[in-house]
Amino acid sequence: MQPLSESEILGSFTNISDHDLERMTLPGLHEIVWEDREFLGWRDAHAIQRGYIVYWREGRPVGIMLKAAGSRTKPGIAAMCTLCRTPLPGGQVTLFTAPKAGQAGLDGSTVGTYICADLSCSLLIRIVPPKSELQPDPNAVIASRAEGLSSRLNSFTDGVLRAS
Repeated sequence: MQPLSESEILGSFTNISDHDLERMTLPGLHEIVWEDREFLGWRDAHAIQRGYIVYWREGRPVGIMLKAAGSRTKPGIAAMCTLCRTPLPGGQVTLFTAPKAGQAGLDGSTVGTYICADLSCSLLIRIVPPKSELQPDPNAVIASRAEGLSSRLNSFTDGVLRAS
């Protein structure tokens, strides 16, 4: 992923009010290893139910505000992140909803999906699988996972940007 500046991040959001944008806390951008990410995702330190995803789409940064569901999956139940397709304990996957962009979002329309609770999908897909006959090249596996993650993130974003 190409690095993002603070002003690029703040100007990228498609589904957030000016009030919420002013209150948003940003992650420490100097700590990010950009080349190991498909998107920048973080939870708001001051509004923990909020999360944010920013990534490059068609040459420009696009940001989406997410809201985490208040309920959690019961202990002992597994869940899978829709974006990275990583199976995890249920408490590590959260239902996030995103207000739609434009008037639809102002009218209360949302899009939802299950995502890693800490928005660490880019890190999880880089866990190197053991080399085997079925998977001889771990780097090819990671590249395939990254491509799938990016494709599913684009599909989710399409739903947020869709007017109806």
